[in-house]
Amino acid sequence: MSRQDRADAVDREMAARLLPDAALQALARWWSRSTTECANGTPGGHTVRYTPGRWAQITPWPSALASTSHVGDAGISRAQVASIVDDALRREAFREALVATYVWGKGKRGSPGGSGPASLQKILTAESLDTALARAVTTLSEHSAEAAYAGLQGRVPGLGPSFYTKFLYFAGKSVPSVTDPQPLILDRVLAQRLRSLAQAVGRETGHDPDGSIASWAWRDRNWSPHRYAVYLSFMQAAADQTAAMGTWPSDASPDLLEYALFSASWT
Repeated sequence: MSRQDRADAVDREMAARLLPDAALQALARWWSRSTTECANGTPGGHTVRYTPGRWAQITPWPSALASTSHVGDAGISRAQVASIVDDALRREAFREALVATYVWGKGKRGSPGGSGPASLQKILTAESLDTALARAVTTLSEHSAEAAYAGLQGRVPGLGPSFYTKFLYFAGKSVPSVTDPQPLILDRVLAQRLRSLAQAVGRETGHDPDGSIASWAWRDRNWSPHRYAVYLSFMQAAADQTAAMGTWPSDASPDLLEYALFSASWT
């Protein structure tokens, strides 16, 4: 059996079992602490702090973000980013949309000349950027999140899936895909959560006794389009599972689960 065959076997078992009791209990505790921030069953209130002055060299700078001359920190929520991206996409200002999602994604980790602003500035110099982002939005609206992900993979130097899935996630709020599931953020932390689950399932079923298949499939970066599709499918099913718990909002969207899994570990 090939490595991919074994990964597929673990994926099937994960899809059948979904989240274990320990995870469901941790999610219930998380929700009891987060009802104010996520009052409407979405993570729209999830706010990230950032320092606008550290991004002074970045253009175009969305006007809805705090001015880069602002002294000190500012906050930006998911709902605010979604609004910025919606406005930018209506104007085909794809770079503004990317900047908003990138700054939100980096938060306070962005420092002058550091990996945040410096990396974003390099990304913004790529000649292929506008075409790649425009095509991704079109692909998302006409095909699927997996296809849009595949179209961005390796397309723009320096722009990896941890950040272009943020772009796709927020784009999906204003340009929904014609097919479900809708795009979600996938980054190193979320991959680690799924890896932990896959390792447990692999051990229990004998498909992956030493966890090496899970480590390969749910690595820290550069996930394949197939892996992204597996992730989206799992998260949709797990969101349905949590909605039936009674300790989770029944109308919650899958991105609430994404935020919860990012924020709280059950291991």
